[in-house]
Amino acid sequence: MKNSFINIMVVICVLLSTTTNAQIKNATTETVRIYGNCGMCKTTIEKTGNIKKIAKVEWDQDSQMATLTYDAKKTNQDEILKRIALAGYDSDKFLAPDDVYNNLHGCCQYERVAKVPVKEENKMMTTEAHSNHSNHSQSATDVIPNENQLDAVFSNYFLVKDALITSDATKAAVASKELLSAVNNIKMEKLEMDVHMVWMKVVNSIKEDAKQIGDNKDIKQQRQHFSNLSKDIYGLMKVAKYESPIYYQFCPMYNDGKGANWLSKEDAIKNPYYGSMMLSCGKTVEIIK
Repeated sequence: MKNSFINIMVVICVLLSTTTNAQIKNATTETVRIYGNCGMCKTTIEKTGNIKKIAKVEWDQDSQMATLTYDAKKTNQDEILKRIALAGYDSDKFLAPDDVYNNLHGCCQYERVAKVPVKEENKMMTTEAHSNHSNHSQSATDVIPNENQLDAVFSNYFLVKDALITSDATKAAVASKELLSAVNNIKMEKLEMDVHMVWMKVVNSIKEDAKQIGDNKDIKQQRQHFSNLSKDIYGLMKVAKYESPIYYQFCPMYNDGKGANWLSKEDAIKNPYYGSMMLSCGKTVEIIK
């Protein structure tokens, strides 16, 4: 009985697929990745990609894979993916306009990896896409320049560094708590895309190290967490804009000779890992402009 039921379901799926292809002349079927999160994404992706008797899109939420069936004489994969991108959903070929992506509801905002932006040529298409989210009361959000968002994060990082240079564990703890507060105040959905991608990777570890420095009055333990913190701040600083050149510096003696890096607004070496013991130990290995 079970096998009979499975066979019936297979036949039904085949018939449905055949019916779809029969409605579309010169049918070509391809599978591509389109990024999204939820059932609302599925509705928008399929509605935007579908054109009666010309193109049909079926998107799977779990795999983020879409099956495109289209009349190869009237459209092509690129045109379908461009329409979907203009509705706010990236594929591996086309990046949705930032303002359209930012206007998606929070539950629909996925991790972005596509690299080639599509121009917003069809305003009606984006308007239609936004109407699919009418059940949610969220207004469009503009991208806030990185320096306005991240300035407090970087400034407090430098305060932690300066406190460690003077071996002042209390000041380092206070500055680190301020750093954690600045991190928690970041609205990551408003970051520019390249910064947003890095932020998603480092934010949890930045929070953890900042918390550990803030809760610990042992200067040795603080410096260990500062080493990890500096790696993440470096990755963030590489993609974000800063008002002046930043010097990425290296101490070869720290951590039993394995070394450690830190960031400074000054070219002069002032070692946060040893303070006055070896204040000038280290060198600048990179200038971030």
